Parts: sequence; structure tokens; C-alpha cells
Amino acid sequence: YELSDRDGESIAEAGLAEHESYLSGGGQGHVGLHASFTVGDDLLARAVDLAARHNTGLHVHVAEDKSDQDACLKDHGKRVVQRYADAGALALPQTMLVHCIHLDEDEKELIRANSSWVTENIESNQNNNVGQGNYGQITDKVMLGTDGMHSDMLRSAKAAFLSGQPLEGVGMDTIYERFRNVHRYIQQSGFKGDGDNNLVILDYDSPTEVTSDNFIGHFIYGLDSRHVDTVISNGKVIVEHGLVTNVDEQQILAHACEMGTKLWKKMQEF
Repeated sequence: YELSDRDGESIAEAGLAEHESYLSGGGQGHVGLHASFTVGDDLLARAVDLAARHNTGLHVHVAEDKSDQDACLKDHGKRVVQRYADAGALALPQTMLVHCIHLDEDEKELIRANSSWVTENIESNQNNNVGQGNYGQITDKVMLGTDGMHSDMLRSAKAAFLSGQPLEGVGMDTIYERFRNVHRYIQQSGFKGDGDNNLVILDYDSPTEVTSDNFIGHFIYGLDSRHVDTVISNGKVIVEHGLVTNVDEQQILAHACEMGTKLWKKMQEF
């Protein structure tokens, strides 16, 4: 969820209340913010305070498009990362800065100085035609994301590698490190969910032998989500033989199709 002022004060207040209720009840997660250009100073300050009180950080989109920087300079007289730093968001070690495409050198230095985490979402950036970040110039604390394009992190890793070669000169090992950095992030942030009772089992009928020397090649060019056979989360089997065990997939798909048809009919009225 992304807090924002774009839908009015009452919606922003409801969003803050929902965050407070979830985190106060022992829920684990971030305080979510939409991009800077839709977040006023009061909402930003309250979001930072809320995150600090619950020992978490912000999940916030940062300079995904150049227009975010243009609006921040116009409305606040400073660039986006500086605005978040001044508000105290970068002082929270759990804060996740998403996208970070249109940054200047001062902003990159601010991120490094605060040891902030950055998440790249290359396919979403390509879809929205907003550019591509050179993450190797920012920090080594980079993770991979999807920005809601899909839920396939193996696909995201492949896209980050293929797109990152011409701009960053990244190797497969760098992308695999970013893929695995979520474990480093969880451990450093004090979050739960990275114990030995979490496991993914892949059914990968490899065309060639898999060894420690060539595994990363298989990771980039061979493995994909269709090879996921079993997922164990917090000691519970939630995917078995490729099927989700705790929901009725067919029922959800049927309902989604029904709602999709209704939505498009409604949209045609406008």
C-alpha cells in the first residue's frame, strides 16, 4: 500500500490508520509511500514518525521518472533523495528506495552515506519508458523487484542481467548477488522470515550437468518459475507439485475473469 495525498486528506488519514493498526498488532512490513510528487510534507513527516515508532522503514518510489525530480525541485527546492534524507527516512536502516533512476551524484552519495537499500525494477521501468538506473554507481546494497509487473523473481533476474549488460556491464554473478540480497536485507533489518523453515524445491531436468562452476549460468539461462515444484514458508507447505495449497486457484481465476469482464464493460461507459 502506498500513502499519498493524491486522493485527499481523508484517504491519507485512513491509510495512516491502517498502517498503525497493522504494525501495532505485530505485523511486519514497511510504511509505504507513493512517489514524492504526491506526498506533502506533513504526510511524509508522519510516515517517517510512524515507521520509527515501529522500528521499520519506508518503502518509497524514488525518481522513477524525471518528472518526480522536476516537481520536487519546484515544490520543495531540493531533489528527491535530499528531501527524504532531510525528513529522516534515510536514517531508518529498513528503508527501501525503489527505482532510483534519475539521481545526481550528490543523491548517490547520500544513499551510500546512509547505507540505504535500493530496489531495481527493470521490466516496470521499460514498460513505463522512464529510463534505466545504473545501480553499480550507487551502492552494492541493491535488490531486485517487480513493481507489480508480475511475481516471478527468476524472470526479474534474467531481465536485470540482459538489460544491465550494456549500461552497467554487469555479470551474471552480480545479478545473482542482487537476487540473493533479500536475505542480507532481512538479516540486517531485523525482520523475520529467513529461517531454515523456508525452502523452495525446483524440479529442473537440466540438459547439462549442474555444478558449482556453472550454476549461475543455469540460474540465468535455464531455471524459471515453471520449475518450482514445492514451496515451504515458515514450516508450512504452501505450494506442492506446482499448485498453491491454501487457496483454490481455479476459483480465483474464474472470479478474476468475471470481474475483468465487468471492469471493461464499466470502462466503456466513460
